[in-house]
Amino acid sequence: MSIEIGVVGPHDLVDDVATTCEEQPGVTVRRLDYDHESQAPAIVEAHSGQVEAWLFTGVVPYTLARDANVLNRPATFVDYTGATLLQAVVRLLRDGHDVTRISIDTLTGTDVNSTFGEAGLPVEQVRTLPYRSGLLSKDVAAFHRRQRRAGTEVAVTCISSVYETLRHEMPTIRLAPSYHSVRTALRQLLLQASSQAQEDAQIALGLAALSDGDGGLLREVAALGGTLARVGHNFHLIVTTRGPLHDATAGFTALPMLRRLADRHDTVQIGFGLGRSAAEAENLARRALSRARRVGSAAAVLSLRGDTDIVLESTAPALSAAASAADVNLAVIAQRVGLSVPTLLRLREVRHAAGTEPLTTREVAEQLNVQQRTARRMLHRLELAGLAERLGNLSSGSSGRPLTLYRLTL
Repeated sequence: MSIEIGVVGPHDLVDDVATTCEEQPGVTVRRLDYDHESQAPAIVEAHSGQVEAWLFTGVVPYTLARDANVLNRPATFVDYTGATLLQAVVRLLRDGHDVTRISIDTLTGTDVNSTFGEAGLPVEQVRTLPYRSGLLSKDVAAFHRRQRRAGTEVAVTCISSVYETLRHEMPTIRLAPSYHSVRTALRQLLLQASSQAQEDAQIALGLAALSDGDGGLLREVAALGGTLARVGHNFHLIVTTRGPLHDATAGFTALPMLRRLADRHDTVQIGFGLGRSAAEAENLARRALSRARRVGSAAAVLSLRGDTDIVLESTAPALSAAASAADVNLAVIAQRVGLSVPTLLRLREVRHAAGTEPLTTREVAEQLNVQQRTARRMLHRLELAGLAERLGNLSSGSSGRPLTLYRLTL
């Protein structure tokens, strides 16, 4: 597999990470460094058409780019737990510091406790500040200053701007990616990119029922990079692949062409099916069209394997004047992802209870009192709609399948 990766991070880390990546056959690297982590989203946006995947030197620039909605390619970041944190502990011990009295930013308390526990080090006086969206470098620097006044000996930071701020005020060390952590992140990224390439090549078939000819449809299908064929009276077949359809629907969330076609036709009902073969895609497209007809006169539905239907865009049912904006939004989301409003309300409660911590499929199943496969199906639908983020897998501790970690953004 040949792939070009954009490596994003501060000047002194980008080259080291890029050099490690270039050891992998078939990998070429575009070095994209910044002066401050806040520049990461702009860098990604400026080079989005030049690379096939993104590797960030840490979680902070990755989160900033993700929250700015500029990541349109597979992306991951180098994790600073494990070997990276242990390297820093060894350096501190070698320089005579008390590693049991330090303050650490960005990493979670769970990750720090796990790493220190494996090394046989106590953590009672170790203070952590996990990174979260909206946390500024000045807030992180203020955290280390408070802990210094409370008796910590060294500030350990993952953020270059914080290091530059504090290094003249107190003993400060900046975590740098270890060779092992870079290789681990690269393997994960290559798997994501390979999976994305396979998915993008999936066949997408659409069945469109229009009330009056094909006015405007040919031009819209051309924008999808697809072809159009008439298969019956006011009935048309659209052939494309997953990649163009994903881009044209903003990640399977909306179908702008539906509104434009609705201006020309009294009835516009479109069903897309996404499958690994033409036969599978056609069966799913027929199911999607059937549901679109039930939704309304102007509706588009995407059907996937595993009984997943997504309403891309439709005429939302009228709600009472007393309904709040939040109720309206939830009703639209419910229609789009194929879940009920009460289920979405319960999922929102689960999200609030979890705070910033990720949730496993088992935890969601237990909270909703449903089977795990039902929870997996719900979370998969939310992920496709951009309302949940898959963070990886967690061993279940048994011979069963690993538990998938999600962060809900509903």
